[in-house]
Amino acid sequence: MPLKGIRVLDFGRYIAGPYCAALLADYGADVIRIEAPGGNDDRYTVPVADDGSGAMFMQMNRGKRCLTLKPGSPEGRIIVRQLVETADVVVANLPHDALTKLGLDYASLSAINPRVILATASAFGSQGPLAQNVGFDAVGQAMSGAVHLTGTPDQPYRAQVNYVDFGTALHCAFGVMLALREREATGKGQCVSGSLLGTALAFSNALAIDHALNGIERQPIGNRSYSSAPTDIFRTRDGWIVTQIVGGGIFARWANLVGRPELIDDPLYASDILRGDNGEALSVIMQRWCDDRSSADAIAELGAARVPAAPVLRAGEALAQPQVAAMGLVEPAAYPGTSTDAPVIRAPITLSDSAKMASARAPQVGEHSDAILAELGYNTAAIAALRAARII
Repeated sequence: MPLKGIRVLDFGRYIAGPYCAALLADYGADVIRIEAPGGNDDRYTVPVADDGSGAMFMQMNRGKRCLTLKPGSPEGRIIVRQLVETADVVVANLPHDALTKLGLDYASLSAINPRVILATASAFGSQGPLAQNVGFDAVGQAMSGAVHLTGTPDQPYRAQVNYVDFGTALHCAFGVMLALREREATGKGQCVSGSLLGTALAFSNALAIDHALNGIERQPIGNRSYSSAPTDIFRTRDGWIVTQIVGGGIFARWANLVGRPELIDDPLYASDILRGDNGEALSVIMQRWCDDRSSADAIAELGAARVPAAPVLRAGEALAQPQVAAMGLVEPAAYPGTSTDAPVIRAPITLSDSAKMASARAPQVGEHSDAILAELGYNTAAIAALRAARII
């Protein structure tokens, strides 16, 4: 396990922090999720288990242990200090003032353990006029320009999948690995900082570069693409499919497939950007081709011609695909009080010489509190006293 022996304290909430820690847990880190007594709010979003634990919680917190704690109480601060002394990484996607109040800012942590690495994510970073503002995924989407360019001219749309949160978690996990590598040379930890706005802008930055250098103010064009065509979503006899036609070779194969070979030498469609600029007409041609076909037939013909295409699936259909089973992506997790196993997907990468940790479900509230405190030297009576005082 690449991260065996690395201990992570996860004070994260919702996605950006917890998913960062979950990725580390997948490859062997001992991740301790620290929640308030009774559980954090993010545990109960979209409940799927008898105890109220939610769908997102199952995905974000697989493979972790759970300690319930009031970290701001005097007794809780002592426990946090003892945990930090044993930790390699602290994950806390909290505003900077909240970190400072709880003693989880980097200055406080490094005074306890100079080797510790703090991974933190906020909406807007720690500097600037918005630094004290809070925000979630949709704020990053909207402020990056992506929402304006999604949907139609009279109605922008945000993405339902929280890609800004997940991207920030990935950036933070990458930063943690860099900091661990640097620590091998220096013996010192450091602070890894990510932000939702930074991630959102990084992901959408090609659009900003286009505007800065070409002076073009792009407008929303539905499901079409600015830089290729026919890249769009099309209705078939029984559903919807998506195509993404990028590059002259694929465009030529598509044109031959739909019976329009003359388009290959048409100057209107001589490049990807020209095809994007004139993509509305190409989408009309493709839609006519799809009108008489089922989704399965359309996908089969496009696939045989080596033209990228896929069905537009519902969430309930996505994991049932034979390809998903062939790739071994789903790892069922039996969480107490669910009607069936939760179909969890862990880090969707493989290393040729390093395996993931054995699959383990998300923890119940405080499931490992006694064991973790015992590791710190607390006896049964001391643990019972902390529980009676609602510290854990």
